[in-house]
Amino acid sequence: MRFISCLQLLVTCSVASPLLGLENAALEKRQGGPPPSPTNGNGVTMVPPTQNPTLPGFPGGRPTLAPGPSPTRTLGSLPPSTNQPAPPSGPVAPCAGNTANSRSQWCNYSVDTDYTNVVPNTGRTREYWLTITEITASPDGFARPVMAVNGTVPGPTIIGDWGDTMVIHVTNGLQTSTNGSSIHWHGIRQNYTNEYDGVPSITQCPTAPGETITYTWRATQYGTSWYHSHFALQAWEGVFGGLIINGPATANYDVDKGTIILSDWSHATSNSLYDYAQTVGPPTLDNGLINGTNTFDGSGTRFTTSFVSGTSYRLRIINSAIDTHWKFSIDGHTLQVIAADFVPIVPYTTNYINIGMGQRYDVIVTANQASTAQNFWMRAIPQEACSSNANADDILGIVTYGTVQDPTTTAWDYTDGCDDETMDLVPHFAQNVESADIQTSEDVSIGVLGNLFKWTLNSTTLLTDWGAPTLGRVLSGDTVFNAQDNIITLPNKDDWFYIVVETQIGVTHPLHLHGHDFYVLAQGTGNFTSDVTLKTTNPMRRDVAMLPSGGYIVMAWKTDNPGIWLMHCHIGWHTSEGFALQFAERISEIASFTNTQYIEDQCNAWNSFKTSKGVVQEDSGV
Repeated sequence: MRFISCLQLLVTCSVASPLLGLENAALEKRQGGPPPSPTNGNGVTMVPPTQNPTLPGFPGGRPTLAPGPSPTRTLGSLPPSTNQPAPPSGPVAPCAGNTANSRSQWCNYSVDTDYTNVVPNTGRTREYWLTITEITASPDGFARPVMAVNGTVPGPTIIGDWGDTMVIHVTNGLQTSTNGSSIHWHGIRQNYTNEYDGVPSITQCPTAPGETITYTWRATQYGTSWYHSHFALQAWEGVFGGLIINGPATANYDVDKGTIILSDWSHATSNSLYDYAQTVGPPTLDNGLINGTNTFDGSGTRFTTSFVSGTSYRLRIINSAIDTHWKFSIDGHTLQVIAADFVPIVPYTTNYINIGMGQRYDVIVTANQASTAQNFWMRAIPQEACSSNANADDILGIVTYGTVQDPTTTAWDYTDGCDDETMDLVPHFAQNVESADIQTSEDVSIGVLGNLFKWTLNSTTLLTDWGAPTLGRVLSGDTVFNAQDNIITLPNKDDWFYIVVETQIGVTHPLHLHGHDFYVLAQGTGNFTSDVTLKTTNPMRRDVAMLPSGGYIVMAWKTDNPGIWLMHCHIGWHTSEGFALQFAERISEIASFTNTQYIEDQCNAWNSFKTSKGVVQEDSGV
């Protein structure tokens, strides 16, 4: 079968470190599965309150994930539809995890298990409470308004085990803003739980101030990710945090250090910079943060973590930036890379990793340099080819073997560039892609002919309505879409679909697909032609990959997850400007497993609030 597809992209607080929080402290102490947790008597694991130290820049330190006061009203509290796929057969078996010498194992499963088709039946539900509020904070010593999750930026890390059911209550506690909110669980496939993907205008209406929404989904994957608001630029005002799903790994290590979140940062709010980004181009940002902290102009605090000589550590690196491509490294230490996004890979060793916006890498670092120095710089280096940062040489953390002091160590040599690791990565569990004859053809805005489709992003941009999400429209029988919906209908089960994305300009774009891991068949500079060799034997699969500057990327995925799924550039400015596309996948099946009342409740609350406050939508809706 021949598929023709082409996308032309022409687009000219001081923070509490997650490593100090309850979740990652527990990770460091344990060698196996999760620590025992109390239940509420109904088999629901409750996250206990803890005593946390006061952390710089945030009054009261890092908040707990214990239940707070009951909200005045909870939206979407109905249970998921019983039409959702049943959990795997067999006895309920919560997993005790693994040990430092058996990381490839996970109870009766392993890193060799086909996680795309097999999910452990833990029988366990993990329940969390998150509240979004406005505070003033000083992540780098410079005070500014932020939007925080449970009082910190980043918010608390959400942790579960492979196969757990996650129930997360999110309250919009904004007092002075008329912002709605949402939380997207980045990279979570949401198999048959499309309504919990957390995207305003696509899968839900925004959550109005004073309202609470409950997200329920199953952890069918394992590894490292993050959660973030998908409302306007709210993620880059501070509404984000780490997400860890414990499971097997492709190499052994002693201690899990948890998340290392790399963020760019401006001293003005992101919202105040939006008009400039639209009319002039991406603004130069003031600084960068490692786990929500850094120094600036003599104030602030470096992120610091301790190593014990001879110990191997797992670090979970996340790029949460609005517009920065990083190179991450630790002076004097090599990185053994074991996972990319939610995909375990064949391990390889490097001095640094390239990490685009929305991407994640899990690395193992062996503490074997104590004889060289007691303190080493951890570096997050913005790549000048696609990032502009006024403090680019000073986004640093400290790895210490003893007493913390400013290191005198030297960085690894590197070449500046917005590279992707993708074509060098090899998934541990091999999967192949059905071959296809892919050719380019003339440019069109959106063209669909059977299974053949094209997208020219500069000719039409996504514009959706906060108050009428696509999923809700489909459930009400409205499947007539207009050009501004930027929607492609994929009606058939288990079809292979291919898309070629090209750009003629010198900007690198991180492309993120919701609802799927896609397969990266080719990536390069210059024009894509039919002479380009496609890698169909165990190509890298992930949920974010880089479209090279002046180049192309070829992606494929299988229509095995019904729903309305967004694909977009993960540069925050570009998402708000409508650099996005929707896929309506197997829409005839969606009503059979979707909690329709859940969506109706959200939208009734939001539309009532919007009318009463005169809220005006000023961006693409996503």
